[in-house]
Amino acid sequence: MADTFNELWLQSGFSNIDPRQIIMIVLACVLLYLGIARKFEPLLLIGIAFGMLLTNMPIPEGSKMMFTPALWNLKDQPVNYGEVLRTGGLLDILYIGVKSGVYPSLIFMGVGAMTDFGPLIANPKALLLGAAAQIGIYCAMILAIILKFTGQEAGAIAIIGGADGPTAIWLTGQLAPHLLGAIAIAAYSYMALVPMIQPPIMRALTTKKEREVKMEQLRHVSKTEKILFPVIVTIATLLVLPSVAPLIGSLMLGNLFRECGLVDRLSDTAQNALMNIIVIFLSVSVGATTVYSSFLTWETIMIIILGLIAFAFSTVGGVLLGKLMYKLSGGKINPLIGSAGVSAVPMAARVSQKEGQRANPANFLLMHAMGPNVAGVIGSAVAAGFLLAVFGR
Repeated sequence: MADTFNELWLQSGFSNIDPRQIIMIVLACVLLYLGIARKFEPLLLIGIAFGMLLTNMPIPEGSKMMFTPALWNLKDQPVNYGEVLRTGGLLDILYIGVKSGVYPSLIFMGVGAMTDFGPLIANPKALLLGAAAQIGIYCAMILAIILKFTGQEAGAIAIIGGADGPTAIWLTGQLAPHLLGAIAIAAYSYMALVPMIQPPIMRALTTKKEREVKMEQLRHVSKTEKILFPVIVTIATLLVLPSVAPLIGSLMLGNLFRECGLVDRLSDTAQNALMNIIVIFLSVSVGATTVYSSFLTWETIMIIILGLIAFAFSTVGGVLLGKLMYKLSGGKINPLIGSAGVSAVPMAARVSQKEGQRANPANFLLMHAMGPNVAGVIGSAVAAGFLLAVFGR
């Protein structure tokens, strides 16, 4: 009897658990709390946190549930997918979609199907605000290189400044997959904290007079313009930067489904069923990369700090260009809409609206802010394509 109990004890997780696994389990529970109780990006944070919980449980090696870092050569390409399929667990199989870039691209298709580019088409100057709000990406990249990260790692860390989770996952999977867990958690955490991070920066950089500016109503955008937009953007962008084809191509295809009015079933599937399935696979498999042995490092702390710097500088870049436009337009453009140039759609646009109404209750900036906001989605994807072209192996 004693031998039986001893054998059960040796096979249990209690006898094999590492103290670092306990830390990761606690961290996973904290993230679950933030996702469920505080509603911080729950659609993805809950899955990421549960994936983190699964991958850090003391499950015996070779389990058909475990994520196996050794199979993925996370610091050395290429990956032997045949070996992954033969010997990998469930989380390894799901991770194939992250590593290949399939999941983020399909999410972009759903985002495109849900996005109205009308405010951007009505006010093309919003593209400049979306571009300016990517400045944090390049600031963080320089700082990361100074801190001795490799070029690939610096590029992956920097994309946090774009405030676009799928783009961050896509680029990190290509450049620095060993940092995927830390970068994904940082990216989605800061996206959730947009209402806390941005307003102090917006108020510090603008005057009350600037925040009070009421903008004229946007012009009507025709159906023809909305149909032509995704086609023109795809051609123009991919001729210049082919490396971003998976993201921009998927985004614009989804938007074309929406705007052409002939394939409502496809548009609905991209927005709902497909998007929901991919979010489950993506979030759980990304969370599974946060294995305690590689996550609990000084690198992770530096990534979180650099991500915050990138996000703050991106907000600064958008607001400062907004101030310049305010001056050049003779006071007709409210600089608050520049902060929406980060691609946290539509949360960043709502923050611009809220701050505008705080200064002037008669202010309605939401539709004006949506222009830079959706421009930021394109801008972050283009920035990711640029970094991949520069640092890609």
